[in-house]
Amino acid sequence: MNLQRLQINPSWTLFLDRDGVINRRLAGDYVKKWDQFDFLPGVLDAMQLFHHHFRRIIIVSNQQGVGKGLMTEIELQAIHHQMTAEITKSGGKVDSVLYSPHLNSELSVMRKPNIGMALKARKLFPDIRFKQSVMAGDSLSDMIFGKRCGMKTVLISHESTLAKMYHRQIDYLYPDLISFANDL
Repeated sequence: MNLQRLQINPSWTLFLDRDGVINRRLAGDYVKKWDQFDFLPGVLDAMQLFHHHFRRIIIVSNQQGVGKGLMTEIELQAIHHQMTAEITKSGGKVDSVLYSPHLNSELSVMRKPNIGMALKARKLFPDIRFKQSVMAGDSLSDMIFGKRCGMKTVLISHESTLAKMYHRQIDYLYPDLISFANDL
């Protein structure tokens, strides 16, 4: 892992995972309604800082709860609408929220660690350059997704064990999103 600060400029794009990075992950469950969505500490402040550092901010999230029939895409989109409204109200921004409703067993190109959501983001915003992008997430699949696209990767985790085991996929390690934002 790199011990130096990440060097970016305002033309860069930030890709963010959702569960475990922006909101509290529900152990063994999925956020199915807005009242279950709980921003992690410092996230709204981090999003405000990111707004000043990145041209684009794209959320990319595997949401197989839809594929399992535990929620509809309309319910998921309502959660994302409220999430982006709260981020905007706090001075941040989100350019797009992309998600894969597919089950892991479907092996969809849209499901991380596959790069379908990154390609979709670049189709929506042709100015995105993956070599000038960062993927911040809390799982190995997020890091592989970023590396497959040629992005810098930031693991958001208190677990240094994962970082040691998969150090080739992880460029930077921070305990939370606000620590990453404050280091830019």
